[in-house]
Amino acid sequence: MMRDEEHLRLLSIFHYVVGGLAGLFALFPVFHLLIGLFMIYAPGKFAPNIQLPTAFIGWFFVIFAVLFITLGLIFAASVVTAGCFLARRKHYTFCLVMGCVECLFVPFGTVLGVFTILVLSRETVKQLFGANPPVTTANVK
Repeated sequence: MMRDEEHLRLLSIFHYVVGGLAGLFALFPVFHLLIGLFMIYAPGKFAPNIQLPTAFIGWFFVIFAVLFITLGLIFAASVVTAGCFLARRKHYTFCLVMGCVECLFVPFGTVLGVFTILVLSRETVKQLFGANPPVTTANVK
């Protein structure tokens, strides 16, 4: 039992770290957002003699930047939330699903996701979460 509790504590800490990294990486498209806004509000600065659809391209930059930033921050918040749930040993299914989803965040999320899945698939860890209570004489009819 002590080994499982230690593994869950470490997984919780690593979820906080990976969630912070995911949040940082989610903010990288801010540069694209700023360029897109500049293209929308100052289209003559890019090519004053050539008629380009800079406003259209600018909106393309803005929409995709906002989409990627929003999805990235939602992912980061979900990873941090999974870390909180792991520390409290609650919401087993959410933690397991987030372990699977984290595998898409290469390379850190992949490693963390695989270890999360491995630890959460142990019967003793399921008992810690209360998802699979141990069989006792009181539970048997």
